[in-house]
Amino acid sequence: MIHSIFDPAGGNAERSGTAFTPPDADQISHMPEAITNPTIEPVDGFVDFIPPPEQPRVDLSAENGGRLLVIRLTGKLTKVDYKEFIPLVEKAIKVNGTIRMLVLMHHFHGLDAGALWQEIKFDAKHLTDIDRIAMVGETTEQKWMSTLFNPFISADIRYFSSKDAAEAQTWIAA
Repeated sequence: MIHSIFDPAGGNAERSGTAFTPPDADQISHMPEAITNPTIEPVDGFVDFIPPPEQPRVDLSAENGGRLLVIRLTGKLTKVDYKEFIPLVEKAIKVNGTIRMLVLMHHFHGLDAGALWQEIKFDAKHLTDIDRIAMVGETTEQKWMSTLFNPFISADIRYFSSKDAAEAQTWIAA
């Protein structure tokens, strides 16, 4: 006599089970027919995927007549990002003398080497042009980044967690 695990309904077929089903369990799916036997409708033509537009890694806006710059950072900054927004910061400094910055970091992953060098050069050039910087972030690494540039700039820099964003706005406006 031949026992088969492939023909459980056969006369003398060997029944098999798993750790989840006993040997005599009905090996029948209780899933809806639409899931076990889906109907696939043919698609006419070519379906093209258009990815969503990428958010800018730096978004800068001015408040209080340009004396307060609100900078939103996301992703990882590059040298190109710095070359785009530094002229805007320098224009605000030229018009107002000293400025303040509110830096909001959301899903921010830091700077690449080129951006880091641009930041150091900017800080050295504008050592006394920035009065206060409030940095609002989400991670320990972002808190650490807020102290990284202290030796290069005379501004009062404070880090606030994202839950304390209102406190950061109050401090930067005081």
